[in-house]
Amino acid sequence: MSRKLHENYTVEFKAEAVKLVLEESRGITATAKQLGIAKQTLSGWLVKAHSAKLADANQSNMPTQSSLEAENKRLKQALVRVEMERDILKKAAYFARESLRGMHL
Repeated sequence: MSRKLHENYTVEFKAEAVKLVLEESRGITATAKQLGIAKQTLSGWLVKAHSAKLADANQSNMPTQSSLEAENKRLKQALVRVEMERDILKKAAYFARESLRGMHL
């Protein structure tokens, strides 16, 4: 019985093999046997697929530089508005206090 060394499989073939194991709940051994490949080969593809999925998930969760800059700009504008509102309320409180003092005299 001869073994093929370094057989090249297409990306599509690898993806379909991984899909068979994951989506159809087939075992690695049974799927590998059906496809005529070593179970270690299929296991390696599963590990790589899982790692790629994690990397994609981490990448999609990371904000881009431009989105961070836009958020920073929006927050700075909101801070300026809130500080202005605070200053207006401080002045209003001062005038309200002064007018109440004038009523008690």
